[in-house]
Amino acid sequence: MLTRFTIAILLLPSFLAKEAFASPAAIAVPDKYAAEVATSILKDGGNAVDVAVAVAFSLSVTYPEAGNIGGGGFMTSFMNGKVAFLDFREQAPIKATRNMFLDNDGNFVQRRSLVGALASGVPGTVKGLHTSHERYGSLSWRRILSPAIKLAREGFIVEKTLAQFIKNRSTIIAGETNFSRYFGHAQFGILFKQPELANTLSQIAADPNDFYKGSIAKKIVSQMERSGGLITLEDLANYRAVWRKPIQTEWREMLLVTAPPPSSGGIALVQLLKMWDLVRNNDGLAPLNSAEHIHLMSEISKRVFADRAEYLGDPDFVDNRVTELIDDNYLTGRASTVNLTKISPAADTQAGLEPVDTTHFSIIDHQGNAVSVTYTLNWDFGSGVVVEGAGFLLNNEMDDFAAKPGVPNKFGVIGNEKNSIEPKKRMLSSMTPTILIKGNQPVLVIGSPGGSTIFTSIFQAMVNIYDFGLPLQLAINSTRFHHQLPETHLIRHDQRQVNKNTVAELNLLGYAVKENPWGNLGDLQAVSLVKETAMAAADNRGRGIAKTIPDKDDERLSAKKK
Repeated sequence: MLTRFTIAILLLPSFLAKEAFASPAAIAVPDKYAAEVATSILKDGGNAVDVAVAVAFSLSVTYPEAGNIGGGGFMTSFMNGKVAFLDFREQAPIKATRNMFLDNDGNFVQRRSLVGALASGVPGTVKGLHTSHERYGSLSWRRILSPAIKLAREGFIVEKTLAQFIKNRSTIIAGETNFSRYFGHAQFGILFKQPELANTLSQIAADPNDFYKGSIAKKIVSQMERSGGLITLEDLANYRAVWRKPIQTEWREMLLVTAPPPSSGGIALVQLLKMWDLVRNNDGLAPLNSAEHIHLMSEISKRVFADRAEYLGDPDFVDNRVTELIDDNYLTGRASTVNLTKISPAADTQAGLEPVDTTHFSIIDHQGNAVSVTYTLNWDFGSGVVVEGAGFLLNNEMDDFAAKPGVPNKFGVIGNEKNSIEPKKRMLSSMTPTILIKGNQPVLVIGSPGGSTIFTSIFQAMVNIYDFGLPLQLAINSTRFHHQLPETHLIRHDQRQVNKNTVAELNLLGYAVKENPWGNLGDLQAVSLVKETAMAAADNRGRGIAKTIPDKDDERLSAKKK
């Protein structure tokens, strides 16, 4: 009998060919240390999942603002010709209550959901990475964790961006947590060692269950007791990573494979792409990042965010009506209400069905397997609480619940009762690890951090590639815009300079155009394999690294030619 924990591995549709081949590998990861780790695993014969697991653990050391073992995330994979999706999102603790972030007058106190141990959900990263390795891994678990252990024990040179992030975070939460005691001495250009984290990773390498049922679990609970958090030994022992059926839909004669609930991102991305095609076909293709182009994206985004707020939540608790939300007829109706010349009134953008610091990396291995992973602590450095004696940060994902329906969270996103706080419930996410497949090849593996801007960033990159013909790197670097409810007349842009004439035209339409308050919109990492030519691109907004790695046969042939 199938249960909700049964692996959901799906055969590819018959229109996809099944021809095996060897190819160069491609990686796009958030920092240079992860790139070195990925390369070493590939050269040792590791597959895409081996690389993904090794990269994730290495980022928990060198990319602490988002890389983690104290958070959670999603993995979309294409392994051995089959697609799958693994949900290792955090859960609300058993002791969590519906109104835990409200004051005595019923007002939402957001600081409680962002800073301190009360903000932390039950971490899923270690369980998720181990679960994926059990299913697909080819190298030993110890081998895969060894680079991360070495980086933590021997240290790494702190980059300027990380040093500034740490300084900013220390200022914001000064004295409220133990963050500065662990990270305050990390300085630009100086070797930074994390001995407690090294010991924790060594314990996980020896026995990953120690995180959930052993000495690491006890340290987490002790930290909760000291810091006023809710996570118990029972929460940790009962946590499971869940294999779910990925969203799959045909788009422009390719198979789009993306994240299902508890992510809203996959549904949103499909809605954006399909409504964009409908509007584009009816009105033609406006110039890239022109006022008309940005307006149409904003009109579509309004409808997507309305559906997100109304219908989506943890699929173990609510019916998300996924099939209806991505149905072509439904989206045709939604697209038909888009106003091409002015901002639609709020009534036209309401949910349409009848009633009833995050980081990302993308991998393609030498066999054409692909993995897209987005995982997170939520805000930069999560809750700011470090598990003492274990050396890792805990998430502040409880803010992703609708702590008070109709009141925006830190990313300005609103929700209803479907995403309210309940024990063991997984908070709604926007993470959208995505793979596009054609001819049994992963022609695009893509994802991004960025909260509610994740799926709009991926959508724009895909439009840049497939409509405007931009090369992969340029498509990702291009200026991005974002629009979401409840703001009906506000367009945000990244830190790139925006054409003054475009802004003036948008102002005439009634929009206010402002720079995004938390900086750049996303940090896209993408890889591609087209006719056995591998490509990789890391967003130049971040400190990511993209590279292709020749397979051993290619290296031998090159050596003979010399």
